[in-house]
Amino acid sequence: MLLAGAVGVYYLLTEHLAHLGQAVPYLFLLACPLMHLAHGHGHHGHEPSKSGSLPEEHPGHR
Repeated sequence: MLLAGAVGVYYLLTEHLAHLGQAVPYLFLLACPLMHLAHGHGHHGHEPSKSGSLPEEHPGHR
């Protein structure tokens, strides 16, 4: 069964690698919005407070 899986993987890599190469630009374009969704919610404390003073620093944040 392992040998059959190895032959199948070899066939897919040799016959369909060109198709995968054509999809790489689209994968990068798809990765951009996914990265924004995954990492876009951690920017707290960059806006000045309503009193007009500077935001206080968090411990360990310089």
